Amino acid sequence: MSREVRSWHLHTRSELSFDELARRINPAVAGWINCYGRCRPAELHPFLMRINAYLVRWIRQKCKRLAAKRKAIAKMQEIAQRYPRIFAHWRCTPTVNAVVV
Repeated sequence: MSREVRSWHLHTRSELSFDELARRINPAVAGWINCYGRCRPAELHPFLMRINAYLVRWIRQKCKRLAAKRKAIAKMQEIAQRYPRIFAHWRCTPTVNAVVV
């Protein structure tokens, strides 16, 4: 799974909108959640947090005024509050605050 997420190169896809990015990764992430979420939730949670870290890197690349990590994390928290179900893994992660970049 990690290799697959790295192959997406999310942080370099600054031409995509947040919705387009969600449409691209949600099918795979939802499948992993359904498969591994039942038998190995403790191992799945850090992986989902790493996807959040990639999304923060994407925000930093997309908007140069959000290049500071704290600003990018704040923007992601704002988006998560406004659209809590845009990404499949946001339903499983308790908060977006636990982003580690």
